[in-house]
Amino acid sequence: MAKAKTNYTCSECGGTSSKWTGQCAACQQWNTMVETVIEAPGANRFSQSAHQALAQTAPVLSLKDIEALDVPRFGTGIEEFDRVLGGGLVAGGVVLIGGDPGIGKSTLLLQALANMAQLKSVLYVSGEESGAQIALRAKRLAVDAHELKLQAEIQLEKILNTLHELKPQVAVIDSIQTLYSDALSSAPGSVAQVRECAAQLTRMAKQSGVTIILVGHVTKEGALAGPRVLEHIVDTVLYFEGDNHSSFRLVRAIKNRFGAVNELGVFAMTDKGLKGVSNPSALFLSQHDNQVPGSCVMVTQEGTRPLLVEIQALVDASHLPNARRLSVGLEQNRLAMLLAVLHRHAGIAAFDQDVFINAVGGVKITEPAADLAVLLAINSSMRNKALPPGFVVFGEVGLAGEIRPAPRGQERLREAAKLGFSIAMIPKANVPKQPVEGMTIIAVERIDDAFSRLRELQ
Repeated sequence: MAKAKTNYTCSECGGTSSKWTGQCAACQQWNTMVETVIEAPGANRFSQSAHQALAQTAPVLSLKDIEALDVPRFGTGIEEFDRVLGGGLVAGGVVLIGGDPGIGKSTLLLQALANMAQLKSVLYVSGEESGAQIALRAKRLAVDAHELKLQAEIQLEKILNTLHELKPQVAVIDSIQTLYSDALSSAPGSVAQVRECAAQLTRMAKQSGVTIILVGHVTKEGALAGPRVLEHIVDTVLYFEGDNHSSFRLVRAIKNRFGAVNELGVFAMTDKGLKGVSNPSALFLSQHDNQVPGSCVMVTQEGTRPLLVEIQALVDASHLPNARRLSVGLEQNRLAMLLAVLHRHAGIAAFDQDVFINAVGGVKITEPAADLAVLLAINSSMRNKALPPGFVVFGEVGLAGEIRPAPRGQERLREAAKLGFSIAMIPKANVPKQPVEGMTIIAVERIDDAFSRLRELQ
């Protein structure tokens, strides 16, 4: 028997090469080339007849003749999950959920399907667990799953036949890496199988209107396993964040064609499954009886929701030739830049000090509005002097020492005032036209101005 022809495909970007290379020539990633079988071309769903059928049903229209309608949504019965989705699920939409093993992906989806099964036709396709295991989990979570239909299957063609016959309104595939198609000879979980199965399921969703939720594994770096093209195929991509050892779970939307990106949902893991947290700001604030040095509260904007997060800094004399710079929850390269700004424009040197930064609660802050809070926390730790009680800040710091405005400043101030904060140091461009009740606003333009105004308060 002739040996099957193979090539090498990058597991990160999907780029191909005729021979193995240590580095992908397309995305420059190392050790990502995986051997895959080259499939022989043949008549299939992409044949000329299929193209003609699609062309007849998709005429060319002028944009002015197309009516712009809001996409109707339906809820999952879990408020925080609906928030991350942008208000709920969309008919014909494809959602991809990724996260570490055991973080709660299957638990959350089982709870959501049990809620939707009361009003809609739903299907749970499990490729990793048997029906008995899922029934045991439903019993442990005490959810009413009597109307939930279940199929334990990993062959794509059988799953597509089931979707055609049952015509469910919502279907969960757990997980996409376990599926395989008979059209390919490569093993389940390979780049070719993951790409093909996702494309076929997405095509099915768009043609039939069924909402499909895919569960995806993640690599040790935290990215979705398989080619990045998987994220481009689907409509919505959600990531589970947080530590498995913590009782809290964060679900973040990094792509959403039907809603706001970077939306954040906060859940608490209980013995009855995941429960939404109504006031997540309380999770990210440490409970101190008195103000402590090195602690500064900031207001970050996660999608449409403002959150109060405590930034903690610890500055200690270094006993190493190169002082350490460690940041948890914030970008480490940005910390090095902020320390240079602190030295150049405020005259505070930390070249012989170890600097540790932490965002309380395991939340990841990606926006630059945390810059001012980081610098004030570092200064507070170096001087061993606590910030005033009820003090909250936000603002981006530029390389020239200026403090730039942050988006949605008034919403941040209202959230801080609602939680009892009384003093806010913000960029001058974010000063509200109308005063915020119960809050004193300190507007600053440069980093040295911020430190001088802070010394007046202390």
